[in-house]
Amino acid sequence: MRFYDRGKELQALRGMQAQAFGEHSRMTVLTGRRRIGKTSLGRIMMDGSPSVYLFVGRKNESVMCEEFAAEIYAALGEYVPEGVRTFREIFKMLMLIGERRPFNLFVDEFQEFLFVNPSVYSDIQNLWDSYRRTSHVNLVLSGSVFSMMERIFKDEKGPLFGRADMLMRLNPFSTEVMRDIISDYKSDYTNDDLLALYAVTGGVPKYIELLMDNRCTDIAAMADYVTRPDSPFIDEGRNLLIQEFGKQYGTYFSILSVIAGGEVTQSDIENALGEKSVGGQLKLLEDRFDIIRKHRPIMSKEGSQTVRFEIKDNFLRFWFRYFDRYRSLIEIGNSRALARIICDDYRWVL
Repeated sequence: MRFYDRGKELQALRGMQAQAFGEHSRMTVLTGRRRIGKTSLGRIMMDGSPSVYLFVGRKNESVMCEEFAAEIYAALGEYVPEGVRTFREIFKMLMLIGERRPFNLFVDEFQEFLFVNPSVYSDIQNLWDSYRRTSHVNLVLSGSVFSMMERIFKDEKGPLFGRADMLMRLNPFSTEVMRDIISDYKSDYTNDDLLALYAVTGGVPKYIELLMDNRCTDIAAMADYVTRPDSPFIDEGRNLLIQEFGKQYGTYFSILSVIAGGEVTQSDIENALGEKSVGGQLKLLEDRFDIIRKHRPIMSKEGSQTVRFEIKDNFLRFWFRYFDRYRSLIEIGNSRALARIICDDYRWVL
C-alpha cells in the first residue's frame, strides 16, 4: 500500500530536520500506538539525507550495541571501535560525529531501554545537554508504549523532561483518508464497505494495509480474513496491551472486556467483576494509559455515578467485542462461526 496522508506531520518533522542541520541538534519525540505508522513516517522524512536507524529490542546491551555499530558504519561510513559495548558510548560517538556532519538519528521503540539498561536515559540527558548546541543531529525518539513514553518525557521527574523540541503523537486515519484508500482498491465501494473498514481497523494504517493488500473490501471478506487461524488480528489486542500494562494486565483486561460488553458505569463494572472496587484502575486507564474516556451527562456533578466509560481505541473495542469474548471459538478452530457472528452483528447494526 502506498503512503497516505501525514502531510502536516511530515512537514513538521522536516522543519525540525532543517533546524538541526542548519543550526544545532533537535530532539523530536514521536509517539502513537503500535501499527500507526511511526517508522514509515520517519523513513520518509529521512529519505535523501544521511540517516541512522536503530531499533531497540529487549536483548543484552553489548550485543545490541554491536548491531548498532554495524548500522552506523553502513549508514554513515563511520567506524565504531571494537570494545564499544554501551549505548552511552554509542550515543556520545554519534553526537561527536554530528559536530562534523549533519545526519538523522531515528531510535525506534525507545521505551525498551527500560528493560535493557534504565541508566541509558540519564546518559542521554547528560550527553544531549553537553553536545546538542555544538552538533547537528536530528534526533527522533519513537515509542509505542504511551504510558512509558509519557513518564520519560512529560513527567517532571522523568529523565528527559523538557528536552524534546517537539512532541508529536500520530493518530489513526480519518474517514476521509480511509475513503481515498478503499477507492484505490475498489472504485465502486459503498458506504457500507467504508464503514466496515473503519469498524474492523479503527483507522490504524497497518490493519488497513493488511486488508487492502489481501483485497478485503467488504465486511464478508474482512471478517473471513481477520478470523483465520494465522490472522495477526487474533492476538493483536493482547500483545498491544500487555506492553502497556506489564504484569498487572489481567485486571485491566477484565475491566476493558466488561466495558466492551456493555457494562459502562463504575457500579456496573464492579458488579460484573464480583463487587471488586476498580476506581483506581479506571483512573489509571484514563489518565496514565489513555485507553478509556468518560462521558458525563449534561448538568451532572463531579463524581457522579452516572458517568459512562468507553474504550477510546476503535480497534480495541472491536478486538474485545469479538476476539476476547469469543476466545473459545478461536481455541477450537471454529473461525467460520466467529466470522459469521461479526457479519451478523454488522448487518444487525445497519
